[in-house]
Amino acid sequence: MDRIRIAVVGLGPRAIGTWLPMLTVVPGYVITAIHDPIAVRTRRALDALPASVRGHDSYAAVLADPDVDAVALTVRSEHQGAMAAQALEAGKHVHAEVPAAHSIEDCWRIVLAAERAGRVYQLAEQTRYWSFVDDWRRIVAAGELGDISLAEAQYFHYLPEGMFADPVTGDPVHPSAASADARRTWSHRMPPIHYLPHSLSPMLKVLDDRVTEVVAMSTAPVSRAHPEIAQPDLQTALMKTARGAILRMSTSFAQPHPETGWHWYQVIGTGGRLEWRRTETDQPRRWTAGTPAPVDQSWTYERADAPPEASGSGHGDADYYTHIAFRDSVFGVAEPEMDVYRAMDTAAPAILAATSIAAGSQPQAVPDFRPGSPDRQSPDALRVSGVRDR
Repeated sequence: MDRIRIAVVGLGPRAIGTWLPMLTVVPGYVITAIHDPIAVRTRRALDALPASVRGHDSYAAVLADPDVDAVALTVRSEHQGAMAAQALEAGKHVHAEVPAAHSIEDCWRIVLAAERAGRVYQLAEQTRYWSFVDDWRRIVAAGELGDISLAEAQYFHYLPEGMFADPVTGDPVHPSAASADARRTWSHRMPPIHYLPHSLSPMLKVLDDRVTEVVAMSTAPVSRAHPEIAQPDLQTALMKTARGAILRMSTSFAQPHPETGWHWYQVIGTGGRLEWRRTETDQPRRWTAGTPAPVDQSWTYERADAPPEASGSGHGDADYYTHIAFRDSVFGVAEPEMDVYRAMDTAAPAILAATSIAAGSQPQAVPDFRPGSPDRQSPDALRVSGVRDR
C-alpha cells in the first residue's frame, strides 16, 4: 500500500474547510468516497472533488466499498462512537474527529473492535501536537516542577450559532433566528463537559498520566445567557489521576466569552508552575519555587520544526500532524500518537463527568481500557464483548 484510500463521512464545515483540503494534499492519501446523511452536503462536496470520488447515499455503502481502506469520521453526533466501531468491525481503519464517543459502551466497543480487527484507530486531537505542550512535557518529565499537584484547562468557545441548523441544508442558524423546524445540532444535544479532548489530551500528555476518578458540577440545565438553548452555560469536572494529581477541567459553549483565548492551561507542582497566556496579548509564564515572580516565556502553538505543508492546516498548524500520525500508523512505520487507549482516556472521563452531574455530583470511577487491566472484566466490558461475540 502506497496510499490510503479514505472515505470522508460527515461533510459539515469542519470537513469541508479542513479535512478534505488536507487529505487532498498530504502525501499518502487518496479520497475515494464521501457521505453525509444530508444529501445536499454530499452533492456540494462532490462539486469540488475529482470525478473519481463516489458519493454514497448511506454509511453502510461506505463500509461495503472495497475501494475504502479507512474512514475519516468527521461527524459530530451521539452516534459517532458507534460509527467508529462499525467501521473497525468492517475491517476499516478509523481516523476520527473529537470527541471519540458519548457513551462508555461505545468506548468499549471501539477498543474491542480495534483489537479484534487489527486496525488502526486514531483520534484526531490536535492540541497535543502544539509546541508548548511538548515543552511542558519535557519540563515535567525532567522533574523541574517537582511532584505535580494540579493541572487545569478550560475550553470556553462561545458558539450560539452552532446550536441550531437548517433542517434541509444543515447550515447553522443563530438561536435568535431559529424557526420551529430548525434542528438542534450535536453541540446543542451534547453535555458541554463531553467536549474535553482539547483540555484532557494535552494535559495527560504533559503529565504522562490517566484519570481514575471524576466528579463534576453544572450550571442550570438551560442557558441563562440564551434561554432558547437547552444546555448549561458551563460545566466543570474535578479529576484524580493515577499518579495522584488533581485536574480541573471546564467547558462552555453558550456563555459569552471573548473571540480569542478559548484555550487556557496551567500545571502546578511542588517546585514551580507553568501557565499558558490568558489572552492573545498576554504572555505564557513560568514560575520556579524560591524565585520572586513568574517569568514571561516564548512558548507558542506553532512548532519550529514544522514543514512548509503544515502551515495553515488549522489549530496553530497542528491539524497536519494528526494526518501524518494516522498515515504512518496505517503504513506501520510508527505507533499512533493518539491510539485507541489514549483516545478513551479523553472520552471516558468526560462521559462520566456528565454521569456524575446527572447523579447529583457523585464521584465516578474511570475504567482503564488497556489489555491486562482489571476493568476488562467489568460488567460494561463483558456486556459489550458478549454482544460483539454473538
